[in-house]
Amino acid sequence: MSSRRIAVPAPTRPVEHRHTFACFGGTCTVIVADRRRPAYAAEWSAVARRSLLGWHGRFSRFEPASELALLNADPRTEIPASRLLRRLIEVALSAARETGGLVDATLGAEIARAGYPFQFDGPGIGLRKALGLAPPRAPAGPNAEGRWREIVIDPVEHVVRRPAGTVIDPGAVAKGVFADQLAEALGGFDEFAVDCAGDVRLGGRAAAVREVHVSSPFDDSILHTFAINAGGAATSGIGRRSWIDGDGRPAHHLLDPRTGRPAFTGIVQATALAPTAADAEVLAKAALLSGPERASDWLAHGGLFVRDDGSYEVLEPAGEVRLPPVASVPVAVRSASQPPMSASTASRSGSFRISWKRPS
Repeated sequence: MSSRRIAVPAPTRPVEHRHTFACFGGTCTVIVADRRRPAYAAEWSAVARRSLLGWHGRFSRFEPASELALLNADPRTEIPASRLLRRLIEVALSAARETGGLVDATLGAEIARAGYPFQFDGPGIGLRKALGLAPPRAPAGPNAEGRWREIVIDPVEHVVRRPAGTVIDPGAVAKGVFADQLAEALGGFDEFAVDCAGDVRLGGRAAAVREVHVSSPFDDSILHTFAINAGGAATSGIGRRSWIDGDGRPAHHLLDPRTGRPAFTGIVQATALAPTAADAEVLAKAALLSGPERASDWLAHGGLFVRDDGSYEVLEPAGEVRLPPVASVPVAVRSASQPPMSASTASRSGSFRISWKRPS
């Protein structure tokens, strides 16, 4: 009796359905793959794209008719808010609580005074020039008033309560929330990846490993590559665009809550890994605002931070960033139509590139 070995073909990755498009002031990418349901994966990759574009319009701080802008302009202290807007604000308030006010969502008026709404009107200045003109480096700190403590989300009445005149600006935390929102919908597929202009969420039932490449804020070279199969990653930095404000001082979009001025802490970029994209965004921003001496305190899940001189420190994750199981059937995601993207907005890009990890 004889026997022979039967060659079994190695499992192949499912075809990925990918959309890359301008959104949130940068470039977004959505990837969905499923070996058994390729058509369904293709459909949901398109749904995810439409959702992100719709959320961009609904919650932009630059669109006067957006839900966020209308809430901030409302003279009442108790304002009805949609479920997703309430979630955005609640996550932003949670970020303030967890960071002791270092990540503060009530700096909308200060960011306007720094010139952020008008910074696309001029040519801007490079990161190195901004650093050369910047004041002495110092860690950021919380605002003594702690206005975020006065904001209340009422899940029963579906309203947001806040003192009149308080301008709420979730900032980049919103991108993390949107990535996490889609993760809840896409978790039943074999693999998915959502990159919201630098706030990344990965996952899927197959737990496939992807490479997340972190770019330098100085020249876009790849500083480091993390290999993760699930969870979130985010980069916060001042290298994307700087400008000269009305007082002749260098400015950017990350503020020191204590002073209300752009923060120059000695760190120009921080990347964080975390179980969710929103968590990663909060940790990355807190690391940057804390300065080089305390940045690593916020990167317990792993990450990287870049100093003013271009040197950087990598903190590898202790283990895989894994998530608890999610529903096997996608949940509904509704989106509104997206207004046309301005040329200046579409030209900006995020700090990540994501790909399959190549077999060793």
